[in-house]
Amino acid sequence: MMNMKYAQTVLALLAIAGLANAEGEFGLTGNVQTQATKALYDNDTDENLSSFFFRSNFGGKYTSDDFDGEVNIRMYATKFGNVSGQDRFQADTYYGNYKWALSSSKLNLKLGHWKTDYSRGGNFGSYVDQLVSKRGFLARDYSHDAFELGWQAGPSTLTAMLATSDAKFNTGYVKVEDKLKIADPFEVNLGYRVNAIDPIQYTAVMTHRMDLRANFEVMPKFSVYGEVAAIITGKDDAVNDSSISEGTAVKPEYKQDTNYFPFYVGLEIPTAGIFDKAFVEVEYVKDRDELNADADNAAWTVGIVKKIGSRTKAQVSAYSEKEISDVALAARISTTIK
Repeated sequence: MMNMKYAQTVLALLAIAGLANAEGEFGLTGNVQTQATKALYDNDTDENLSSFFFRSNFGGKYTSDDFDGEVNIRMYATKFGNVSGQDRFQADTYYGNYKWALSSSKLNLKLGHWKTDYSRGGNFGSYVDQLVSKRGFLARDYSHDAFELGWQAGPSTLTAMLATSDAKFNTGYVKVEDKLKIADPFEVNLGYRVNAIDPIQYTAVMTHRMDLRANFEVMPKFSVYGEVAAIITGKDDAVNDSSISEGTAVKPEYKQDTNYFPFYVGLEIPTAGIFDKAFVEVEYVKDRDELNADADNAAWTVGIVKKIGSRTKAQVSAYSEKEISDVALAARISTTIK
């Protein structure tokens, strides 16, 4: 029997398709992806690969002057990364975005479920959303049910998001971001996030996250970019193992009374057309071992991206795992279906 969530998502996709008319454009989207990782150091396992999967994404997107809508279904078979023993369908992305053009600015209201992370290379960054304790290849995949109000005027694109992590809006956060295109080659992004919904219903410790991202394009395919953040978690003795297990308090995302100041810098390097993208990134998180036992504070990744024909893209990266000398190799191949 078809999974109910899958059926509901298909109906939403058909509804968006029904909006397509002369005033807008609707198109099917989709791809098939395979990914594999392999530790090149002795990690005390005899596995051929550290991880491996096949999956598919299928959906549609509608775009017009006053409304955008997108639905994406992620599918896993009974094998190739899905250990549940049955086919799995995941409603990965679905949202509606209403847009209004004002005299000298633009306003939009977006609601639904979509990925709220961002990362230039994939391994590092997006600190205002999540400081990942376990490093890995393209590890950023962060999404929530959310409402977002956006305002665009001049060089500024300002968004304010209200997002939840449960079905009753008892837990969640407020996030504000401003994307500033100061000059054509230079962009700056400011972000702030706080779990402001948690203390409405429960006893909770507040975590304040602030980040600054910047990208400077020296020339096509040659850019310097990076991100620095502050993640500050308060302290409340009423938030403890007992109150959390009783359901009267929310478990903090980070240990109480801790401060983290992660940063990473990256360089995109031109390759005279040999690759579509080549980059190197270095990250530093003081006291990383508090998040991931025995991990080094520093980490690195080197990657290349190459388009193969008109529909396929391959990314290959080498990166450090727990220790900076723990080298792993990863590859992802995505073939677009249109």
